[in-house]
Amino acid sequence: MDCGTGERLGGYAVLPVNPIYAGLAALPLLLLLFTLVVLRWRAHEAASVGMFSAAAVALTAYGMPAEALSVASAKGVWDAVFVLYVILPALVFYHVIERADGFEALRTRITAFTDNELFLVLAFGWVFVSFMQSISGFGTPIVVVAPLLLALGVKPVYSVAIPLIGHAWANTFGTLGVAWLALVQVTEMQSVAVTALALAVLLWIPNLIAGFSIAWIYGRMEAVRYAAPMILIVSLIHGGGQLAAVTVIPPEFANFFAATVGLLALGPLAMWDRYASATDAIGKRLVMTESPTPAAEGDGTGAVADGGVATPAEAAEPDEGLMSLSLAALPFAALAAIAFVTAVVTPLGDALGSLQVGLRFPEISTGLGVVTEAAAPYSPFAPLSHPGTFLLVSALVAFVAYRRGGHYEDAAARAEADRSGFTRAVLATAIPASIAVISFLVMAKLMDHSGQVLVLAEGTASVATPNSYGFLSPLIGSLGAFMTSSNTASNILFGGLQQQTAAQLGGISEALILGGQSAGGAIGNAISPGNVILGTTAAGIVGREGDVLRVTIPWVAAVGALVGLAIVLLNAAGLLGVA
Repeated sequence: MDCGTGERLGGYAVLPVNPIYAGLAALPLLLLLFTLVVLRWRAHEAASVGMFSAAAVALTAYGMPAEALSVASAKGVWDAVFVLYVILPALVFYHVIERADGFEALRTRITAFTDNELFLVLAFGWVFVSFMQSISGFGTPIVVVAPLLLALGVKPVYSVAIPLIGHAWANTFGTLGVAWLALVQVTEMQSVAVTALALAVLLWIPNLIAGFSIAWIYGRMEAVRYAAPMILIVSLIHGGGQLAAVTVIPPEFANFFAATVGLLALGPLAMWDRYASATDAIGKRLVMTESPTPAAEGDGTGAVADGGVATPAEAAEPDEGLMSLSLAALPFAALAAIAFVTAVVTPLGDALGSLQVGLRFPEISTGLGVVTEAAAPYSPFAPLSHPGTFLLVSALVAFVAYRRGGHYEDAAARAEADRSGFTRAVLATAIPASIAVISFLVMAKLMDHSGQVLVLAEGTASVATPNSYGFLSPLIGSLGAFMTSSNTASNILFGGLQQQTAAQLGGISEALILGGQSAGGAIGNAISPGNVILGTTAAGIVGREGDVLRVTIPWVAAVGALVGLAIVLLNAAGLLGVA
């Protein structure tokens, strides 16, 4: 955002940064969290409260005229198109597989290799989801992995929360470094290499904590002790591999390298006697269902039913009528292959991305001097290179293969409930999810274009010392990810501000502050409304976003604090470029 009128400070308009304006700016966020987490409202209800409160604050306190409010709202709706074009295809993807009993086949066939539940939960919820993030972002990893965990017998809320935690560390250098490249683009770094190194060090923290957190969630300390060797080995590959890779190859490939090696390591680990079979070393299995939840409950919607369709791993005997593992995994393999090929074959990716659609928006300004430049086009949409298209192609591949194999007829014969009404089942979930996504993104744009976000960020910086600002810098990055559902957007929104604030304060490493910004943005993806809604949509528990956030918010707060503490300690030790 460029503020072109009034007094300027570091490229931004001087806003009334005081407790009253900061409190008003925080009001929409506080109402959103209160209604979601405390009152347990559904996402579309809570998001509407946040959106209208942001509009009221913008109009009454931040001097935003009605025309500017309309433009900002329209941008939020346009931004929602990107997310909705993942949600709808994800629902199609889910139901195409589910109605052929593909998830049941996956669960049955995979547990034939090893029935060690904790190993499988970590393998899918931490290792595989990180690999998916390394090649494809925009929520695709959550959409893919949440149903897989559900099929293994993980409770629906945890089937969403676990991959949200497991994939967070891979966000900045994942998706072939989109968020990292955005940070480089919006800042003039003193040293790109040192900043990449600092960021890789900081990202190792959420990676390691994610492994132990998932084990803790599964079965508390017994599970942590049991899984510790696997977690340490994988984290050494993930965190250590990424740290080593940023020093020898372009950073945008560092996460792909580490995540791929981590995925390959699962084979030898699965053959280790410790993890090759079920264990009785863990008394509590807190994330696993103890009794099957009926899929449709007579409404014919399947995944839409609150509570999902989880089945405990030991509940059913292998059914020889189910499809093979390779056929069940076909849509996931197709999705991964499409994402990988389009990412690494640059001419193909460029050709698919060349078709873009965008809208023109005029320049707007507020009474407080916040000016947002005209955009022509604003945030162009490339449908052919979008994950939604990849999901639709993968769903089509699966549909053809399952139809030719007669698996829909076989599954319908086995089912106790009617499985007709495909469109109705998709829309029943898509409509409330769409309302929530639109409301969240309109709220974010209103807060951004009215100056509320800048007041929050500058208010934090105005009361900080170099050390306290270093500690809080990941929190600002996480706030950006929460507001925009994107690490990339968080870096664009706050990267320059964090760099300028660090320079004004002095005594704090620029590399560590920028590393804290992007590490915080990565961690914040675990609470970003867009990702949470994609997960609840894929797991069939739309409306339980607050339950998911009650798991992930404490994790984000704790890991963000650890990253902040690491920044303070590294800065005090004079490592990674003290300013």
